[in-house]
Amino acid sequence: MTEKKDFQLSCPIPISEYPHILLAHGGGGRLMHQLLEKIIVPAFSNEALEARHDGAVLNLQNTRLAFTTDSYVVKPLFFPGGDIGALAVYGTVNDLAMCGARPLYLSVGFILEEGLPMETFWKVVQSIRKAAETAGVQIVTGDTKVVDHGKGDGIFVNTAGIGIIARNINISPAGVKVGDVVLLSGDIGRHGMAIMAAREGLAFESTIESDCAPLSEPVMNLLAAGIEIRCLRDLTRGGLASALVEIAETSKCHIEIEETAIPVQENVKGACEILGLDPLYVANEGRMVVFVRAADAEKALALLRAHPCGAHAAIIGHVHQAPASMVTMKSRIGASRIVDMISGEQLPRIC
Repeated sequence: MTEKKDFQLSCPIPISEYPHILLAHGGGGRLMHQLLEKIIVPAFSNEALEARHDGAVLNLQNTRLAFTTDSYVVKPLFFPGGDIGALAVYGTVNDLAMCGARPLYLSVGFILEEGLPMETFWKVVQSIRKAAETAGVQIVTGDTKVVDHGKGDGIFVNTAGIGIIARNINISPAGVKVGDVVLLSGDIGRHGMAIMAAREGLAFESTIESDCAPLSEPVMNLLAAGIEIRCLRDLTRGGLASALVEIAETSKCHIEIEETAIPVQENVKGACEILGLDPLYVANEGRMVVFVRAADAEKALALLRAHPCGAHAAIIGHVHQAPASMVTMKSRIGASRIVDMISGEQLPRIC
């Protein structure tokens, strides 16, 4: 007898609404979330993937490893405060750090377009070398492919990384508990606005520089001090808002934040107002939210502020029981509004 196969012939996302992949499907908002939840995660379902973490936490012969990968397609390749090479290293290092792991080894894969100036490639490689030294990781393997002229966009970079979780800790979105305090490691919105200004040739009173940076050291400092971290999440595509909504939905808790407590540089705030963007949804590449016990909040805040990446860290909110799976924000005038994921994306190709 022929075994009956269990598979779907129809796409679970309504084709009448989105018959093709849009740029917004990679923007970190509701459409990307839908793509993950309805197509990708069900296809590869397993315990590590369903943890909804920044990386997979794996137990291999009594050693806990964190494993992650990411691809970088930012445009332009070079921008104030960073470039595609530094992004590729720090992005993967940060995903490992969000699992509580000490990053150790990275792979690098290049997809190069025929005609790319050799000097441009050399600069990207040198940036990767410098970023790896800064983050304390080694590039131990890689791959290079070249595609026809017009079939790429200069250079795309993929990095994968491995780190060791040295302590008996359990940091994950599901670990968030009622009563926890939410800390933000610094001001938000600089990376997205730096990309926008460089791409569109916009000139503001002062240059907006990306916050692109490795976060592993401040995370290790918190763990070494005995802070009981419930959850970590770096703020990339979709910004602060999308990260908090994902955590609220996974933990089934209510996260309440204070608008006045969220640091935003004046030049970023002004640029967002001019362009009609909300800093809550603008991408960052060197910022994270940290969920800790209330008893650890002030100590954790002091440790974050003692590191250059966390000089402007702040306590921005608290975790409550209800309404479950929701994020709300108390505004400057005392009103409360629901914070949701952005449906599409504000800025494409930002990392």
